[in-house]
Amino acid sequence: KYGPKQFDIQMEKAGGRNNAYTTRDVTVYTDWFPRSALELMFDMEADRIRDLSFDPKIVESERGVVSSERRTSVDNNPFGALYEQLNATAYIAHPYQWPVIGWASDIEAWTMDDLKAHYRMGYAPNNCVVVVSGDVAPAEVIALAKKYFEPIPSQDPPPPVRTVEPPQLGERRVEVHRPANLPMLMLSYHIGSAKDPDFPVYELIETLLAGGRSSRLHQRLVEKDQLVLSAGGGVRPSLDPGQFLFTFQVRSGRQPADVEKALYEELDRLSKEPVPAEELQKAKNQILADFYRQLKTISGKANLLGSYEVFYGGWGQILQAPAQIEKVAAADIQRVAAKIFSPRNRTVATLIPEQRAEVKQ
Repeated sequence: KYGPKQFDIQMEKAGGRNNAYTTRDVTVYTDWFPRSALELMFDMEADRIRDLSFDPKIVESERGVVSSERRTSVDNNPFGALYEQLNATAYIAHPYQWPVIGWASDIEAWTMDDLKAHYRMGYAPNNCVVVVSGDVAPAEVIALAKKYFEPIPSQDPPPPVRTVEPPQLGERRVEVHRPANLPMLMLSYHIGSAKDPDFPVYELIETLLAGGRSSRLHQRLVEKDQLVLSAGGGVRPSLDPGQFLFTFQVRSGRQPADVEKALYEELDRLSKEPVPAEELQKAKNQILADFYRQLKTISGKANLLGSYEVFYGGWGQILQAPAQIEKVAAADIQRVAAKIFSPRNRTVATLIPEQRAEVKQ
């Protein structure tokens, strides 16, 4: 119904815009538009769900786009290259070991039949969550959904991921040697999924360790010891058990081994010493402030509703989120830190800089 490039053209004519992204677990399409374009958006979204056109020329063009994106974000990017190798080492069984963008050979080899089969399975209405936020009424949205989405046939859903990542039995290490200006260090620890009862504890540990300039890792590794230029870490919601990830950009003249030593001391302190009440409350306030800031905007509301519906067991869990953060005690922090930050549960990836080869004229 709407030809190539018409989705963007029609949307921009109506005063809207859109974006999309893909993670390990989901692909998300976001449309921002004035209220007057509501039915147009239902019509266009239904059209590309029901009758997406697989034009061979456009497919080959997009194959080139994805290949270029991989070269930019992974092959020619020290962070991307190291992150890819970290995941390939941290996971030995579960599909989370594979890069979201795919290996270069995958991108080159995908066939039209592969694309159509994946589209038919993954992009069916029964595999989709639609969130509408803004100047709308429920009855109006439900009527449009019935008109445009209900007639689209359901498909067999994606097969469940039966593979469960086995417990890690010892530390794993990987080195990446490639041209770069400075060493880089990444560490991964296995944790539970977003539905894990301890997920609010993971979030508080993230904030205590890496939540801004006053966090423990920034104060210790960046300010005090001056071992790194930046210290990051944290968790992301996932459908299956995920990771607690740390990333460090090592300073010139400093060694990754010294960064590791300082990190392990901070993790050990977290498990052995109760977090002071004031510091713990500050971390809770940071998380809750971010949560309520999201609720202030139309886009933030939609993102929260969709995330909780997909990852946390239902959108209604949003109502419990503040209380779940508030009830975390210092003892919970110690217990979970001792459980997940075990040496046998970690994977360490180190980027070793090499000099670029000189190009002969």
